[in-house]
Amino acid sequence: MQTGYVLLFWLFPVFLKGCCVKRNQHYKTAFSGPRKAMTQQHYRLVEGEMFLMPCFKNMVTWYKIGEENGGFHFDCGREFLIEAKHSGNYTLLTGKMFLLLQVLDKRRLPCYKAEEVDVVMLLAGAGGKIPCPGFNSTISTGVTWYKGNRSVSTKHRDSCVKNGHLHLCTVYQYDSGRYFCDSHFIEQEAEWTFRRPVNVTSIPSKEARGPPRITLPDDSTAQEVELGKSHSLRCVVHFPFEVNFSPQVKWYKNYRDNLDNRILLNTESQETERVKFDEFMVTHIAIIQEVTELHLNHTYTCMATNPVGNSSVTLKLKRKIKENCPTLLIGYPIASLLLVAGLGVVLRVKWLELQLIYISRFQRGKVDADEKEFDVFLSYVWTPHEETLSSLSGPESHDSSLEPSNSEHVIGHMRPPEVLIPLVLENLWGYRLCLLERDMLPGEAYTNDVVRAIRRSQILICVVSAEYLSNSNAVFVLESGIKVLLQSSTLKILLIRTSRTSTRFLQPDSPLPSVVQRALKVLPSLDWNLAHTKRANGKFWRSLRKVLPKHTVVTSHIHYGQYTTITETKSWE
Repeated sequence: MQTGYVLLFWLFPVFLKGCCVKRNQHYKTAFSGPRKAMTQQHYRLVEGEMFLMPCFKNMVTWYKIGEENGGFHFDCGREFLIEAKHSGNYTLLTGKMFLLLQVLDKRRLPCYKAEEVDVVMLLAGAGGKIPCPGFNSTISTGVTWYKGNRSVSTKHRDSCVKNGHLHLCTVYQYDSGRYFCDSHFIEQEAEWTFRRPVNVTSIPSKEARGPPRITLPDDSTAQEVELGKSHSLRCVVHFPFEVNFSPQVKWYKNYRDNLDNRILLNTESQETERVKFDEFMVTHIAIIQEVTELHLNHTYTCMATNPVGNSSVTLKLKRKIKENCPTLLIGYPIASLLLVAGLGVVLRVKWLELQLIYISRFQRGKVDADEKEFDVFLSYVWTPHEETLSSLSGPESHDSSLEPSNSEHVIGHMRPPEVLIPLVLENLWGYRLCLLERDMLPGEAYTNDVVRAIRRSQILICVVSAEYLSNSNAVFVLESGIKVLLQSSTLKILLIRTSRTSTRFLQPDSPLPSVVQRALKVLPSLDWNLAHTKRANGKFWRSLRKVLPKHTVVTSHIHYGQYTTITETKSWE
């Protein structure tokens, strides 16, 4: 009897090798009978089995014919469980291809076997055979094998089909999956395909190749516990693969370190996971509901067993040392107090800057235009060179270049900002401008007049240069504007920094007031650069226009000599 088994296992590899001598030699045996046009396909299926809708070129979805509201529809390549109600004709939206599904009752099959195996296991590294269910039930003209929706013949590997069975010369890990066996036959002059599914699982071995291996806990380290609280005993074990896997992991409590005197602890939970092709991982947890002093006198053993052998790990419990609570109770409040104090100091030092940032950029009160006498209060300081230029082209003079149509020509002139900005604001854009040298009379009430004019202006623009910060009257205007800004959210302040601002900007001849020094760092500003300001649509002028008040302005063409006065009204948006 033993000799017969030896001959059987010795001859089987020979037969398998003979099938695999020539690569893919049997693939053309799929169907050798007469073929009809691919416009009509017939499939015979078994109820309760999985089916995969076939895919052909440029196909998406099959729709069942004759059903209301579209009936059943299945995407190409979609797997689903076959039921009797799925029998019928299917077509594509194009109507150029049809599919007939005929669902049979498994118990009425000619060769029905109740003991048919649903899963075929193949040993990796060896040859394997996948049987075609019901192959002998029909007079088949050929068999085609698919894995998923792809023919096995397209997978460049050593395999063949013999007597309807698929022979894999070498089984690999990735061979696991669902295969479909298509038996072809002719019935009533129609080509039929009898499709049956086969589930294949590739296994590394049938029996365990070694004992289990415990990776957690570590028996050299005692576990810390808190008295009066629960504690989880976790054991992580790695088992070699076996077909009939039934892991056995248990926790024991050993009285007084006596391994012969122990009791089994109740299992809280156990989870099994396949972490590798040839390995399972089992996590077993037992819980001590309330740790007492007695638990510290015992040891605890995790034991794992399989048919090859067993492994165990023994550990002890120790009391967890609590941290010094008084230190924590004192340290945390002090740290919090220091943090709050530090934030208070920072806020106190930077409070003015924070106020100016918030008021000038985010807070904006409602402006009543009737209460404002001026649109813009412009503050600057003349230089000797600029005075010469002003005598030629000051704000009060007139030139044909001041016509609105010639704004590009006016701005394009190489004029300093103290000359060009008033020209553009008043003569071209029509804003009501307040200038100190023109609209303010020196005297005892000069300072009051300046503050009053700032309050009655919508925006204060300061052309800041090194000379400006060295001029006490100019610094007074800027300081007054800052104080008004802190009192009223309807005023806006804009600094125009010129290229003549040098290191004296931060260190002028006379010390600047503290409020001015701090405000210069945070107030909104624009940089005057000839490269950016010589064009009317340049970045500087566009940015300046956005900051200025939005209102309806009147542009007057002033009458000089034989010129006629023309008044034009337009609204800036």
